[in-house]
Amino acid sequence: MATVLNHPLISHKLAWMRDKNTGHKDFRETLNEVASLMAYEICRDLPLQDKHIETPMGPCNAKVLASEVVLVPILRAGMGLVDGILNLIPFAKVGFIGLYRDHKTLEPVEYFAKFPQSDLENGIVMVLDPMLATGGSAIAAVDMIKKRGAKNIKMVCLVGAPEGVEAFEKAHPDVDLYLAALDDHLNEIGYIVPGLGDAGDRIYGTK
Repeated sequence: MATVLNHPLISHKLAWMRDKNTGHKDFRETLNEVASLMAYEICRDLPLQDKHIETPMGPCNAKVLASEVVLVPILRAGMGLVDGILNLIPFAKVGFIGLYRDHKTLEPVEYFAKFPQSDLENGIVMVLDPMLATGGSAIAAVDMIKKRGAKNIKMVCLVGAPEGVEAFEKAHPDVDLYLAALDDHLNEIGYIVPGLGDAGDRIYGTK
C-alpha cells in the first residue's frame, strides 16, 4: 500500500529540490533533511519491547525498538537517503544493492549486492531509492531481499509515478511503500514528470 507523506516541511523542501537551478550541494543537503523527515513519519509504527533499566532515580520499565533496522540503498542514487535516515537511526545497519536501468529496455540490471551479517528475517528493512519511475529497480531489489529471508520490508522513495506505484504494488502487495510525492506520469523515455530530473546526477553533480 502506498502512503504519500503530506507534511508541509517535506513539501517545501521537495519544491526546492525540483527547481532546476538548485545545485548539487544544496540538492544533496536538502535530500538529507527530507530523508530524516520521512524516516520520522515512517517509524511511527515500529514495534517496541520492554526493557528494564536503572535511571539515576531508580528502576524503570522503558520502551525500546523490538527489531533491528537495516537500510538498503539502491546504488547509486539511494545513497542520497542514507545519511538523513542515519541521523535519526544511527544504530541502523546498511546493506547495498547495485542496480542500473537499461535506458533502452528500461529493465533493471544487477551488478552488486552486499548485506549485513544480521538476520534480515527478523529485522525491519528499508529499501531506499529517490525515484520510483517504472518500478523495475524497486521490484528487483525487493525480490533480492525477500530471497534472503526478509519479511518486514518498507520501500522508501522521494518521488513516484503512478505507473511505477501500480507495478510495485502488483509485484509486492505485502510491502509498505512511502513517497514524499506522487507525480503525474512517465514520459516516453521513462522519466517522472514533473519529477526532478536524474536524482543520481543531481546528488553527485554528474551528467
